[in-house]
Amino acid sequence: MEFALGGAAAMCAGCFTNPLEVLKIRMQLQGELQAKGKHVVHYRNVLHAGYVVATNEGVLALQKGLAPALWVQLILNGVRLGTFQFCDNRGYIRDKKGNIVFAQSVLITGIGGVLGQVFSSPLFLVKTQLQSQAVQAIAVGHQHEHRGSWDALKRIYRGHGVRGLFRGASASVPRAFFGSISQLVSFEYVKQYLHKYDYFKDRMLLTSFLGAMVGGVAISITMTPFDLILTRLYNQPTDERGKGKLYRGYIDCVIKIYRAEGLPAFYKGVGPMYLRLGPHTLLCLIFWDQFKALENKYFHK
Repeated sequence: MEFALGGAAAMCAGCFTNPLEVLKIRMQLQGELQAKGKHVVHYRNVLHAGYVVATNEGVLALQKGLAPALWVQLILNGVRLGTFQFCDNRGYIRDKKGNIVFAQSVLITGIGGVLGQVFSSPLFLVKTQLQSQAVQAIAVGHQHEHRGSWDALKRIYRGHGVRGLFRGASASVPRAFFGSISQLVSFEYVKQYLHKYDYFKDRMLLTSFLGAMVGGVAISITMTPFDLILTRLYNQPTDERGKGKLYRGYIDCVIKIYRAEGLPAFYKGVGPMYLRLGPHTLLCLIFWDQFKALENKYFHK
């Protein structure tokens, strides 16, 4: 049940925040391996990007990749949040007084995040490639020209087998590990701190809201560089052997981005990243707490 509740909460949040994921992907791919000022700027900021996409591709284009994105949420956060709650319910995260033990919470949230990211990697790959696809006038990055989620999965599998579907999975480990830790640990610590005050004891929704706000900021700042690297690796074209044509691996990607685009490039898309992860964290963790409360009310009387 812990895993189902986590996945359901994330899917609910994903329905609202997917357009911001599309805009984030586009801004992260803009100017790939080109120096600042040496490439065409289609997307000046997140608001302008939304306008450009809607004008050139239609409003529905803002929900590109929604189907695989929701499957990613179900698997990724089902495993991640489920692992945390499973361990919390069995006393592996808190001490005898109910306070969070930092080392154990970091280890468990990190492992849960990595497992969820790896299991969802094929769908994350498809989601990224679909969301990057655009009409020629505003296209950025490599264009894979998939006709949909199923077509993308079939094309990748036929071209490179199961290994192709999991291309970039190892590169997702740092993103998942540090992102999961920063979000969940900060969320739980804020709630723990607020519970010490009488004003918040009977205000579960407000407590979840404030905890999620902090979690959203923490994950956005921590995860943006890792997310940009992963986007570049997932979206790059491949040769007949399934090897990336732009980057040989994670370290090569980091070096090439730094040399061609400079250090600030690792925070490309940080605006839409926060606008996406802030509301997503807020909605996901609030839904999660509410679903757990309903479960306790109706199934653990």
